[in-house]
Amino acid sequence: MVEKSKIANEFAKHGGVLKTSELNVLGLSSRQIKKLVDEGQLSKIKQGFYELADEVNPEEVIIARLFPQAVIFLESALLHYSYTDRIPTAWQIAVDRDSEKSQYDIEYPLIEPYYQDSKFLNIGVATFEVNGVEVRIFNRDRTMCDIMRYEKKLEKEVFSNAVMRYIKDPQKNIRGLFEYADIFNITKKVQSQIGKWLS
Repeated sequence: MVEKSKIANEFAKHGGVLKTSELNVLGLSSRQIKKLVDEGQLSKIKQGFYELADEVNPEEVIIARLFPQAVIFLESALLHYSYTDRIPTAWQIAVDRDSEKSQYDIEYPLIEPYYQDSKFLNIGVATFEVNGVEVRIFNRDRTMCDIMRYEKKLEKEVFSNAVMRYIKDPQKNIRGLFEYADIFNITKKVQSQIGKWLS
């Protein structure tokens, strides 16, 4: 059996989450992996993904490892940028509309996938790092366009707070905002909701 310290080091290198194939490379067979789960040393997150049973890993890391193409979206992005104080009940992630839908049916962490055209999934993507794992998120300006597009899904207070905090944010990029607005065909809406505060 592979040494515990070697297994723990490999988990640490990958933000606390390993795929079956990565455990196989370490020298663990599927039977040995099952034994570690049965003994309570490993926990199965979903088919093909594991974490150490006594570790609590950040949910962003688990999402990034399970769904590397997903992008943190809408209210989850607002929270990351401190544009809202409200914690969404589930992680809102943008995913490819052609991806296999059943893969998002997981118990933990709670996720709410938004299916999008693949051509929109790489527009305005930024990344941040948690435990050495790169997490994809839409940048501030793209996020503002998203809340304009999904305004009906947001509570009025969340929407208006986000707009006001964005306007006060020194890191906003108004040119970028209007470039995204043009792509999503919402220039008039962005102008009326945000442009009026900029003059």
